[in-house]
Amino acid sequence: MDVLEWLLDSDPAIRWQVMRDLTDAPAQDVAQERARVADEGWGARLLALQLGNGQWAGGTPTFTSGAAANWWESLPPDRRGTLFPEWTSTAWSLCLLREFGLDPKSRRARRAVFLVRDNCRWEHDGEPFFEGEVEPCINGRAVAIGAYFGEDVRAIVDRLLSEQMGDGGWNCEQENGATRGSFHTTIEVLTGLLQYELATGGSKEVRAARELGQEYLLERRMLRRLSTGRVIDPAWTQFSFPTFWHYDVLRGLDHLRAAGCLPDERVAEAIELVSSRRDPDGRWPLENSHPGRLHFDMDEGPGRPSRWNTLRAMRVLRWWERTPGGRLANLS
Repeated sequence: MDVLEWLLDSDPAIRWQVMRDLTDAPAQDVAQERARVADEGWGARLLALQLGNGQWAGGTPTFTSGAAANWWESLPPDRRGTLFPEWTSTAWSLCLLREFGLDPKSRRARRAVFLVRDNCRWEHDGEPFFEGEVEPCINGRAVAIGAYFGEDVRAIVDRLLSEQMGDGGWNCEQENGATRGSFHTTIEVLTGLLQYELATGGSKEVRAARELGQEYLLERRMLRRLSTGRVIDPAWTQFSFPTFWHYDVLRGLDHLRAAGCLPDERVAEAIELVSSRRDPDGRWPLENSHPGRLHFDMDEGPGRPSRWNTLRAMRVLRWWERTPGGRLANLS
């Protein structure tokens, strides 16, 4: 079985993206396959786990301090499960449905979003879900979810634009004195701003902020310190899915591809890194899984070939090869 056959022998959430991004299938065929996400496989399974109060609570989180545990116990039901427990919470469940490509206009999607909008509030201070809270990383996520599913998130977008830092990035620790952007926070905000533009057309201010944020990544060659040129975190060279709030090189490149950026020499090292991780069968492994409980597994585990990583790596390399400035001739 060749790589494309292997990818297509999968869940509708992967299959429709392979058809769109790797095989150039007719738009009607892609749409038909995408529509299956709501009723089959991972998409249907995740939708079925939503509770009647709109939450994907997933149980009680484990806190390392008694004060945090007491805080959790003091919350009313509509404020439990929005962000915690981490990977099975409402926010992360909606992020996954967006990654799956659940049709936001489908009946099941509209019902799920209606339940969240009318019932779910952030743990932070009881803010309605689609009004966000205070941290840019969380608000970038709320924008991505809200814009994708047709909710009005302009107020959160305006807040994010006002919080962009001098180097072009964003940082959740800015309120605590941070003066430099964070890759983790920046990629979360960029994901949200791009989704907002795709959903609404955006504005020149949103586009300018997104492009400046992308320059933050590019100036650092997707993984290096601007000051020393050293790799910031070796974990970023290992590719995971789901990525959740974490940055890694493949996630950064896939964002630039989705944003329609023209690749230049500043991504060449990152592209070479992605290319080097392909195994002899033309597949990419799951290299890094972030600790924590998932609703269900979507790959065979770390070290095993990953359809999600293979899909994303192949479309990133295709983007590099097909656009001016992108060449693989010198890459092994």
